[in-house]
Amino acid sequence: MVYEIEYSKRRKTVGILVERDRRVIVKAPEGFPASRIQEIVEKKKNWIEEKVNDSYKYPTQPSKKEFVSGESMMLMGRNCTLLVVDENIRGIKYDGFSFRISKKNQERAHDLFVAWYKKYALTKIEPMAKSFAQKLGVNYNGCSVTDTMKYRWASCTPKGNVNFSWRIIKAPVFVIEYLIVHELAHLRISDHSPEFWNIVSIQVPSYEDAKIWLRDNGNVLEVDF
Repeated sequence: MVYEIEYSKRRKTVGILVERDRRVIVKAPEGFPASRIQEIVEKKKNWIEEKVNDSYKYPTQPSKKEFVSGESMMLMGRNCTLLVVDENIRGIKYDGFSFRISKKNQERAHDLFVAWYKKYALTKIEPMAKSFAQKLGVNYNGCSVTDTMKYRWASCTPKGNVNFSWRIIKAPVFVIEYLIVHELAHLRISDHSPEFWNIVSIQVPSYEDAKIWLRDNGNVLEVDF
């Protein structure tokens, strides 16, 4: 069985994680013998295979963008056309329907779009988080949009910070709302008990549809564009 090992000085035990793209990751304390890891993986072989073959895991990853005119860029559930033009545009221009980028910046398109999406995501996600936090009667210390989470859409830290992957801004609004409410609800209830899901359902009645959308389309979000 193929697996990757990630060592950490802070870990005390060995843990096995099957990512949404079906990669098997073994997280182990620094210096933990590879032979012992192999033994643990063998003992958990049936469990690992069950997780790898789970229908919620993603199919093959879609191809990445080449950043040429005519390509579609997903933003808040809509496909926006990319136009590469001869104009002297600094960075990215967005008119609500299409993106424009200067031909001279085409080679830098990936980095320019990541920067643009991160900034745009924060302007949309932060006001939603404030609104839902008020409805839920919770307070968070900080709200951030990051590019460090690829296999997690969002997180809520013990210090009360809510963090979101910039990639979720590609999803439809009801999916973004679900992810925001999911993390904020953890400020009230740490587990996923029926009470937790009841809180989520009150704020986002379509949360089940959002979970299905992520199951079926999450691989599109994980690719940068």
